[in-house]
This record gives sequence, C-alpha cells and structure tokens, in this order.
Amino acid sequence: MARIKGGMNAKKKHKRVLKLAKGYRGARSKQYRIAKQSVMRALASAYVGRKERKRQFRQLWIARINAAARLNGLSYSRFMFGLKTAGVDINRKMLAEMAVNDAEGFKTLAELAKSKIA
Repeated sequence: MARIKGGMNAKKKHKRVLKLAKGYRGARSKQYRIAKQSVMRALASAYVGRKERKRQFRQLWIARINAAARLNGLSYSRFMFGLKTAGVDINRKMLAEMAVNDAEGFKTLAELAKSKIA
C-alpha cells in the first residue's frame, strides 16, 4: 500500500488558522504555532464574552429599573415583589425600556406595585 503524505491537509489546516488570525499583530498573524494559540484563546474569550454580555445587560436593566422605582418611592426589590403579587409578568428588559422612555406607564406600574404591597 502506498504511503500518503499529509502535506495538503496540513496546509489547509494552517491556512484556516492563519485566516482567523488575520489582523493580529506580528507573529500572531504570520507563524502557525503562535497564531493557533492566539486564535484558540480568542475563540474561548469570544464564547465567554457572549455569556458575559447577557449578564451585563441584565445588570444595566436592573440599575435602570431601580433608579426609576426610587423616583416613585420604592426600592427595586419591593417594586418587583409588588409586580409579582399583582400578577404583572413583564421582563426586566421591557421594564427598563419603560423606565427610560415611558415614565407615565412606569409610574402606573409603580402605583400598582405599591397598592399590592401595602
């Protein structure tokens, strides 16, 4: 049986990694071994970053809701508890949007939450 050399496959693999490393500085975009390490780390960081972005947005929404709730005389936790007992099922993203753009609508929700707590 004839021996098959792996040159074509290696070339293809190297090209794929170097293409992903395009734009990196210095040897990170030129040398396969160093580029491979950089690309692996970058892909891992990108995965983590996608998860982190969700956390950061939730944090932002909560900060906005808390600020608006305090303007209406409630803390964030009491506001959310009041909405839950009132049976209002609006997610934090929409509540934050209301807090920024629809102060009157948010105020009515805050009044509803207050009435259900007291």
